[in-house]
Amino acid sequence: MIITHNGEAKAVLQDIRTYEKTQESIALLKILALSAKSLQEGKYKPLQKSLEDVREKIEMMKKAKREV
Repeated sequence: MIITHNGEAKAVLQDIRTYEKTQESIALLKILALSAKSLQEGKYKPLQKSLEDVREKIEMMKKAKREV
């Protein structure tokens, strides 16, 4: 529902589900925009390097767990 004053839209009233979906969509769009910006700035690493980094962190966590 759009609330108007003198024929001009002033406010929107919507149910909570619609509001939450809108907020989720906005959050996803922000993530996409940040990702695109990072790509343009060259702030990324190849998939293979990312996977290697994740594997190293998993191994470090396993090792630390064994030491406890």
